[in-house]
Amino acid sequence: MPVRVDFFSLHLLVVTIREGSIARAAARENIAPSALSRRISDLERTLGVPLLARRARGVEPTEAGRAALALAERIDDDLESLVHQVKAEKNDVAGTVRLFANTSSVIGFLPERLKVFIGHYPAVRIALRECQSPDVLQACLDGTADVGLCSGAVLRGSLDSWPFVRDPMMVVMPRGHVLARARVVRFADVLGHPLIGVQSGGAVDRLLHDRALKAGRRMQFTVSVGSVDAVCRMVEAGLGIAIIPTSAASAYAGAKRFVRKKLSEPWADRELRLYAPRKSPRSRAATALIDHLKGER
Repeated sequence: MPVRVDFFSLHLLVVTIREGSIARAAARENIAPSALSRRISDLERTLGVPLLARRARGVEPTEAGRAALALAERIDDDLESLVHQVKAEKNDVAGTVRLFANTSSVIGFLPERLKVFIGHYPAVRIALRECQSPDVLQACLDGTADVGLCSGAVLRGSLDSWPFVRDPMMVVMPRGHVLARARVVRFADVLGHPLIGVQSGGAVDRLLHDRALKAGRRMQFTVSVGSVDAVCRMVEAGLGIAIIPTSAASAYAGAKRFVRKKLSEPWADRELRLYAPRKSPRSRAATALIDHLKGER
C-alpha cells in the first residue's frame, strides 16, 4: 500500500529544522505550535520513524530527519516552482505583439481599442506599423506580423482570419457640391466629377480602378495624395471630391464644411478583417489581442 505523505507537513518539517524550534517555525508559518507539532508527529507515524529529537531548548533532526530534510527541501523547492509557473500561465500575459494595420484601421478603430487592451494587459507591448492592405497580408504570410488588420481579401497561404468591422465607402464633398443634394450617390455619378485619390496602389485605390474598368470607365484623379487628412484638405480647397472609408471620413471629415454621403453600391460595403499566421501555439499576448479585437473579452 503506498504511503500518503502530506506535502505541507514536509514543508513544516523543513522550516522547523531550519528554525531549530517548533515555536519559531509556527510563528513563521502563521500556525499554532500545537498544530505544527501534531502535523510532524503524524508525518513520523506515517513514515514509521522519528524525525525530530525534541529538547527543552528546541529541536534537532534525527539521522532519519537529516535524510528526510534533503529530500523534503528538494520537494519544497519544486512545489514552490510549480506554484510560480502555474500562476504565471494563469495571470501573466506579456511580451510584444507585432500588429500591422491599414490606415483605415489605425485612424478609425484602433486607438480606443488598444487603450482598453493595454489597460487589461499592461505587460504587453504593441509594436504597431501602419501600411497598405497588401503589405499587411504579406507581413502575416512571411511571419513579420503576429496580427494583421486590413480590408477583407481572399486568403492566401496559411492565414487565419476573423471579421472585425464593416467600413463602407463614403463620398466626401464640400457642402455646396451638386451631389450634396442627391438622395442617392452612385459610383457613376461620382465619376462625372473631379476626384481626389489616396494612397496610389492601396486597397481603396485598386478597388476604385477595378470598379471603374468593370463599368467601362477610367479613374482619373485631379490629384493623388498619400494620406486621408491630405485628401480632406484637397476637398476643403475645392479641388474635387473623394471616396474614402467611413472610418476615415468620420475622423477627418466631420466638420460642418463637409458633406458625407454613402456610396450606394453593393461592393462599397467594405469589411475589415483580422489576420494572423496559422500556427500553434500562438503567443498568449497575440491570442489575447486577437480575442480583444474580435470582441471576445
